[in-house]
Amino acid sequence: MEKKEKNIEKHWISFRVQPEEYNQIHKHFASTTCRKLSDYARRVLLQKPVVVRYRNQSADEFLSAMIPLKNDLNALGNNFNQAVKKLHTLSQIHEYKAWILTYELDKKRLLEKVDEIKFQIQQIYDKWLQE
Repeated sequence: MEKKEKNIEKHWISFRVQPEEYNQIHKHFASTTCRKLSDYARRVLLQKPVVVRYRNQSADEFLSAMIPLKNDLNALGNNFNQAVKKLHTLSQIHEYKAWILTYELDKKRLLEKVDEIKFQIQQIYDKWLQE
C-alpha cells in the first residue's frame, strides 16, 4: 500500500506589525471561517478566497431574547405536566385544593411568560418595520 505524502509547510515567513495593525488583522481573521491565523494569512497572501462569516444582528438579538423564554416555558410546561399527573392520583378534597392553588400559580407564571414573548415579538416586529 502506498503512503500518501502530507503537504507540510517547510518555510517560515515572519514579519512585524504595529499594535493597531495586529488588532486589525485579528479582527479580520476572527470574522472568517479560518481556524488558524496561519491559514488565514496564507489565503490572503496567495490571493485565495476567504469565507467571511455574516452575522445577522436582528436575528442575534431575537435569539438572545427568545432562548431564555424558551427555557422558562419548557420548565413551566414540565411543571404543568407533573401537576396534571398528580391530579390523576389525588383522592381527597383537601388534596384537590392544594393542587388547585399550585396550578393557579403555575398558570399565572405561564401567562406572564406568554405576555413577555408577545412583547418581545412586537418589539422585534416594530424594529424590523423601521429598517
